[in-house]
Amino acid sequence: MKFEDAVCIVTGAGTGTGAACAIQLAKKGSRVVVNYSRSEQEARDVVEKCIAAGGDALLAKGNVAEDSDCRALAQAALDKWGRIDALINNAGITKFANAADLDALDAEDFQSLYSVNVIGAYQMTRACAPAMKKQGVASIVNISSISGVRGVGSSTAYIASKGALNAMTLALARALAPEIRVNAVCPGLIDTRWHSARFNAEDYEKFKARYEKTVPLAKSASPDDVAEVALWLLEGAALVTGETILVDGGLHLGK
Repeated sequence: MKFEDAVCIVTGAGTGTGAACAIQLAKKGSRVVVNYSRSEQEARDVVEKCIAAGGDALLAKGNVAEDSDCRALAQAALDKWGRIDALINNAGITKFANAADLDALDAEDFQSLYSVNVIGAYQMTRACAPAMKKQGVASIVNISSISGVRGVGSSTAYIASKGALNAMTLALARALAPEIRVNAVCPGLIDTRWHSARFNAEDYEKFKARYEKTVPLAKSASPDDVAEVALWLLEGAALVTGETILVDGGLHLGK
């Protein structure tokens, strides 16, 4: 697919990686559905940046855990532009819990994380797939995590949800071919408020420094770093499907 005049839906696009994806898409001439569930003002700012960058954008509130919201997001794109070329399933949540403390999570925690991180991505894919297939060439990118590959992360529930998202990426890549390619991006630490909100400024810098000493490339990712890979998978990777691309500074290699 080509970005010029393409219609792309980005879930969780009000902040962080989702916002970076939306703005980079707009810079390339795409028309973008900027989805949010809570970060309304931030999402409005992203829409303005998309338009200023030369693209077009539509603000769309919706909780991907609700199938009716997913169908409404797809329909909003069709009502405004008549097509859907790409979907970035970025919306995600976590609960921070020590994996060694088995009482730190309950069934409700798992259900909450799966409802957004896995079921939400599935429901968005299902809502968009018919219109995307009509395009003949379309692409989906799931923003996953190195947690789903290495088995470490903010909590066992989060790790499990991202492992499930990676497995689902494989299944959907088979099911939706040849018209739709489906891939996943698995970042390590991304320098966003996801982690910084856990700490005061000094402790966050220490946390980030420890991470960067661990990874071979000695660098955490910015939202733009992850967005660049996601956009490459959308446009430039015509024969790539069913892949999980690790964007972790080499964390998976060990050091």
